[in-house]
Amino acid sequence: MPIVTIKDKYQVVIPRSVRKKVPVHVGDLLEAKVERGKITFTPKSPVDRGIAESLEDFKRGRSYGPFAAHKEFLASLHSEEKKLRVQKKSA
Repeated sequence: MPIVTIKDKYQVVIPRSVRKKVPVHVGDLLEAKVERGKITFTPKSPVDRGIAESLEDFKRGRSYGPFAAHKEFLASLHSEEKKLRVQKKSA
């Protein structure tokens, strides 16, 4: 298991043996997390956070449509607005 040193600006070098197992390249983005007292880096694509949240909503079925016409779209919006108003009144 390779050992790395933390440099003066908290930089580390990913050893070649590790890079070969996970294909990362210069300029790639990594997400840093702390998991059970360990630092983990996960390769990420440069998708805008708003787009990523929208994609996650879509995967979980929290989406509407497709609509055949703009009237269907507007009717859906009005229906959702009414639901929100009812929720606010009961809260």
